[in-house]
Amino acid sequence: MAMKNYSAVSEFILLGLSGDPHTQAVLFMLFLLIYLLTLMGNFLMLLVIRADSHLHTPMYFFLGQLSFLDLCHSSVTAPKMLENLLSKSKTIFVESCLAQAFFVFATGGTEACLLAVMAYDRYVAVSSPLLYGQLMSNQLCVRLVWGSWSLAFIDALINILPAVNLDFCEGQTIPHFSCELSSLFPVSCSDTSANFMLLLGSSVLHFFGTFILIFFSYTRIVSTILSISSTSGRSKAFSTCSSHLTTVILFYGSGFISYLLPTSGPSLEMIFSLQYSVITPMLNPLIYSLQNQEVKAAMRRMFRKYFNPLM
Repeated sequence: MAMKNYSAVSEFILLGLSGDPHTQAVLFMLFLLIYLLTLMGNFLMLLVIRADSHLHTPMYFFLGQLSFLDLCHSSVTAPKMLENLLSKSKTIFVESCLAQAFFVFATGGTEACLLAVMAYDRYVAVSSPLLYGQLMSNQLCVRLVWGSWSLAFIDALINILPAVNLDFCEGQTIPHFSCELSSLFPVSCSDTSANFMLLLGSSVLHFFGTFILIFFSYTRIVSTILSISSTSGRSKAFSTCSSHLTTVILFYGSGFISYLLPTSGPSLEMIFSLQYSVITPMLNPLIYSLQNQEVKAAMRRMFRKYFNPLM
């Protein structure tokens, strides 16, 4: 039934970031470097967390999950974007485009849930430090991660299945570097008003819902920190949250605008899409390694262990 909807057109043209060959060459080198740094930074973070027993705590378990998720999220869009920067055709099959849109939505939704889980983890650590290990048990951490993935994939399926039944017209181009649900609606010959309302509604529930949980957690965190009498105690408590708070601002600042304001224009939409799908996955390991003393100490221990014998 769905295959007949592809009879009018079998592929789209992704216009990408620029049509100028010289600019494309520069952009290819730039984003190839960013993607390689993303892979190295997140793989290094996973290796450090796994290798160092001092980091075998709920906070770093979730951080490892975030690094794995950033690897997935960036790998959904970056390879195809790099390919198109070197290609003249810049085409993508309709099926591949829908698959990419699904995984962009699913991995982005999982990150929103995971950031909410990490905010709750920070709240428990700050408000109940003596009971932290007991409250954030290994079983609960695993369930929270699986719940984040499951909720996001269900949300993505709810949105992508109606999009599969849309009719797409001949000769349509997508003014974007990747396939996202909001960029597919304008190239459809069908009435997409119901799809748009479904996307808007699920985005409000999913992303605003997780944002409210994060906001509530940080309201309680700030209240707890202000009740601490010593200045050093306040500083230590806040330092455990600063990296996560920076990541939340980067992710939601761009994600909200891109998904909840899809009519803001293709150029602006691409900028925010680049932010959360390409730039943020590269920055997250830097944020957590530069602002976190325990991660920096673990990296030093790992480098001394594996590289000092060779020197």
